[in-house]
Amino acid sequence: MTGIILIDKPKDFTSFDVVAKVRRICGEKKCGHSGTLDPMATGVMTILLGGATRFCELLPSHDKAYVAKLKLGTTTDTLDVTGKVLEERQVTASAEDFAAACDDFRGEITQVPPMYSAISVNGRRLYDLARQGIEVERPERQVTIRKLDILSSDEENNEYEIYVECSSGTYIRTLIADIGEKLNCGAVMTDLRRVKANGFTIQQTVTLEQLEKAASEGDISDLLIPVESAYNSYESLTVTEAQAKRFSNGGDLLTERLKNCKGNGLYKVLDPNEKFLGLGEIDGGNSLKVVRLYIEK
Repeated sequence: MTGIILIDKPKDFTSFDVVAKVRRICGEKKCGHSGTLDPMATGVMTILLGGATRFCELLPSHDKAYVAKLKLGTTTDTLDVTGKVLEERQVTASAEDFAAACDDFRGEITQVPPMYSAISVNGRRLYDLARQGIEVERPERQVTIRKLDILSSDEENNEYEIYVECSSGTYIRTLIADIGEKLNCGAVMTDLRRVKANGFTIQQTVTLEQLEKAASEGDISDLLIPVESAYNSYESLTVTEAQAKRFSNGGDLLTERLKNCKGNGLYKVLDPNEKFLGLGEIDGGNSLKVVRLYIEK
C-alpha cells in the first residue's frame, strides 16, 4: 500500500501514537509522518505509507497554518497549559493593546525555541533536558509569520483566538509567549489546531475512526492520496521514454534536451503517460539530477 493518508490528529495522542495506529489499521509496516504535533494539539498529520515514506523529508513544509487559543496573565514551563505554572501576572492590556502587539510579530521575526521541543543540542533532545530541570542556551532562529489574524477576543477573561500562517520551524507556543511578554503580562497557549501542512488542508483529513471504518469495509484505497499530489506547487517535467528509462536508473538528464525546463529548482518528473517517476533538481548546472525515485514498495 503506497500513498498518503491525511489524519485529523486527536488530542492527547502523540505523533508516534497516530503512526502506530495507522500502521495497524492499514496493515502496512512502512509508515511515517512529515511533522510532529504535540499531544495537546489536533489537526493535519501527513502520514506516508509504503514507498511514499521515501519522500517524508522532501514534502513541502513552507505553508503551515494554525488556529490557536491563548490566555494572557499566565506563564508555564512548557509555554502551554499542560505545563507547570510559573507565574500569574496582572493583565492591564485591552483587546486593542493585544491587536497592536500582534502587529509587531508579522513578517520576519526571531524566535528562541522552547526547552520543551524536539530540537537536539549536543546530541540530546531539549525536552529530555527540560524534564531533568536542565536549561541550555538555544540559538535564535529566523521564522516568517505570513499572516496573524485575531479570530476572537474575550477582553474580560483575557482570552484570544488567533489564526497563523507561518514558515517551517515556527513555534506557536513561543509566538504566544512573546506576545505576552510584549504586553508585560505573559501568555500561555490553551489550544492548538493545525489546519494546513505540506500543501494539504484540514478539510482533506479523516479521523482515526473514519479510517478504521474504511478498513473494515475494504475502502482504505479510496482515502489514499498519490504522493505526487504533495508536489503540485512544483513545476512538472514530462520526459521522453528514453529519458524516463535513464532517469529511473538514476541517470542525469541534460537540460538542453528537456522541454518546458524553467531553470534551477526542484521538479516533479513524469513519463510520457504522465506517470510520476520521482523528483529531480537543477542546481546551477546543465543537468537534471535525481533527488528521489518513486518506487511502489
